[in-house]
Amino acid sequence: MPTDDLPETLHVTTDEQLRAVANLTRHRIMAVLRFEPATITQIAARVGLAKGSSSYHVRLLERAGLVKVVRTRKVRGVTERYYAMAARSITLPDPGPGQPDLLMRHAVADLEAAPADSERHVRMAHLRLTEEQFAELGERLRALADEYREASDPSLPDVSLVFALFRPAQPEQTEGESK
Repeated sequence: MPTDDLPETLHVTTDEQLRAVANLTRHRIMAVLRFEPATITQIAARVGLAKGSSSYHVRLLERAGLVKVVRTRKVRGVTERYYAMAARSITLPDPGPGQPDLLMRHAVADLEAAPADSERHVRMAHLRLTEEQFAELGERLRALADEYREASDPSLPDVSLVFALFRPAQPEQTEGESK
């Protein structure tokens, strides 16, 4: 199914949507559907779930408006539904103070579940940047991710790219301390 007719972005705004994407299994189902439609049977095989469990999670995603049926076909008297993402990308709200970032939590879980012998490129760098450099780097990272997303070929194996550019919390200074 071409993604040209899908909205570019769906903003998660409701509690129902947030609960739906907060679950790691549903995150993995959405990853299966990011490039091409799939049936419950195909989703179950890719995610490693029973068909009943896959069906349950897909129904919750569908009810939240995050996935939708894009085509159906009859197979031996049964209607087979193909599901796809409801938009090309999903934007989550910023986490509240002290709350975990869902994307990073899911990314770490996916990284930990990846085969230990697979090639990985993981790096953390501590930088000191001006506001302008910070903004420029953020835009360059977004543009690079978008460029490679546009060039993605659904016939190739999945690759995940996650980045976080942020200013860490500064420790509070006690009275009499200096920087």
